[in-house]
Amino acid sequence: MANLEKISREIHKQLRGRWRCYEVDIEHCDKASVGDAVRQRALCTDLTIIGPGLLNDTRLGPLVINGSLFDTGKPLLVVPEGAEATLSPRRVLVGWDSRVEASRSVREALDLLAGAEEVRVALVDPEATCSGSGAEPGADIAAYLTRHGARVLVDRLPSAGKPVPTVLAQHAIDTCANMIVMGAYGSRRMRERLFGGVTRWIVGKPPLPLFLAR
Repeated sequence: MANLEKISREIHKQLRGRWRCYEVDIEHCDKASVGDAVRQRALCTDLTIIGPGLLNDTRLGPLVINGSLFDTGKPLLVVPEGAEATLSPRRVLVGWDSRVEASRSVREALDLLAGAEEVRVALVDPEATCSGSGAEPGADIAAYLTRHGARVLVDRLPSAGKPVPTVLAQHAIDTCANMIVMGAYGSRRMRERLFGGVTRWIVGKPPLPLFLAR
């Protein structure tokens, strides 16, 4: 508790000179209650931000990520070590798979995408179908973003046998992206916990800030 109070005072000192209106809250609870404590606060926010200290904490990090994303309907920004925490990225990579989670992540990040110099919509091994990705994969979401003022390019990427997150991460680096926007936890919660998935894989080793929504 003494350590929490000390951290709280330091944060107050930093915010006092930058913001006219802010609130600092601390919570001391058992491990089982961490997710609920985070969820309660995330419900009344626009965005939850997780920095490298918590991201690298294997004991608390996953609990906070789960509490922020599940049952809140609010987005999460993961900022890895060495990356710049910004809400005005110049270049953004959108991981698109035509699922509800991806659509919600784009909607939540719309202001960021509209203000970026370049948005690249990346699809890995897309298939042209009457439903799902459509006859021209990526065209619909590109048109949607363009109507909102975003400068969009569509990249259809072959996986060549590599995991999807590996392909997205490398493409983000190759295109000098400042942020990745993608849907979180496309599979069932229990399956995600047991077997992992794209979100869990990339959250564990994000190459740059990662904007997630579910």
